[in-house]
Amino acid sequence: MHIHFIIHEAFEAPGAYETWAKQRGHSLSFTRVYSREALPQDVQNIDFLIVMGGPQSPSTTLDECPHFDAHAEQELILKVINAQKVVLGICLGSQLIGEALGAQYDHSPEKEIGKFPITLTEAGLSHSLFSHFGSTLAVGHWHNDMPGLTPDAEIIAFSEGCPRQIVAYRDCVFGLQCHMELTKEVVELLIENDDFSDIEQHRFVESPETLLNHDYEEMNQVLFTFLDKLELLYLNTK
Repeated sequence: MHIHFIIHEAFEAPGAYETWAKQRGHSLSFTRVYSREALPQDVQNIDFLIVMGGPQSPSTTLDECPHFDAHAEQELILKVINAQKVVLGICLGSQLIGEALGAQYDHSPEKEIGKFPITLTEAGLSHSLFSHFGSTLAVGHWHNDMPGLTPDAEIIAFSEGCPRQIVAYRDCVFGLQCHMELTKEVVELLIENDDFSDIEQHRFVESPETLLNHDYEEMNQVLFTFLDKLELLYLNTK
C-alpha cells in the first residue's frame, strides 16, 4: 500500500504513524507544507491519506500563514474520499476532514496538552475497529479546537475536556483530535515550539517535565492495531 502524509510543520511529525507504515513495509510519500511542497494532484496511487496536525486552524488564511492553504487541502481530502481511499486526520487534519465534508470546526471547551483518558461512546464500543481500545484509554493531546460533525458522523470517543476526540465520518474516514502518534521525540519537538507560560490557567495542560516522563508505547501499540484493522477493511473493499 502507498501512504501519503501531509505535514504542516516540522515539529508536528507523523511519529508512530510513520513507524507503523515502515514496519508494515508500505511505501511512503510526503507533502511538507512548511517547505512549500505541492499537494499531490493524482490520488489514484494513494491508499491512505494521513493529514497531520499544526498550529493553524481551518479558518487560517494565506495572509496569516502563506504556506498553508486550507481550501486546497480540503479539496484534496474530498478527492481522496470520493476515490474511496482511506483518510485519517489528526488534530488540524481531523478538522479539515470535517470542513471538507461541510461540517464547521469548533473550539474545544478545554485546551488539552498531556496524556489523559478518552472514553468510548456506545458507537465506539460496538465499532469493530475500536474494540481493542477498551472503555477508556490514556492517549496524547495537544489542541485547542475540535472537528465539526456531519449529519452522518459518529463520535467514537470523548474526553473530559473535549467532546469530539475520535469521529467516524465514513467507513474508512476518521478524524482523531487526540494524538496517538506521540513519542518522546515528537513531544520534545512540540515542547520546543509551544508556550507553557499560562499552564496554571488550564486544567488539562501538563508541564514539559510531566510530558517527557510519560510512556507513550502502549497507546502507540493500540494505534498500530487500529491501523492494521483499517488496512484490512480497506483491502477487503477493493
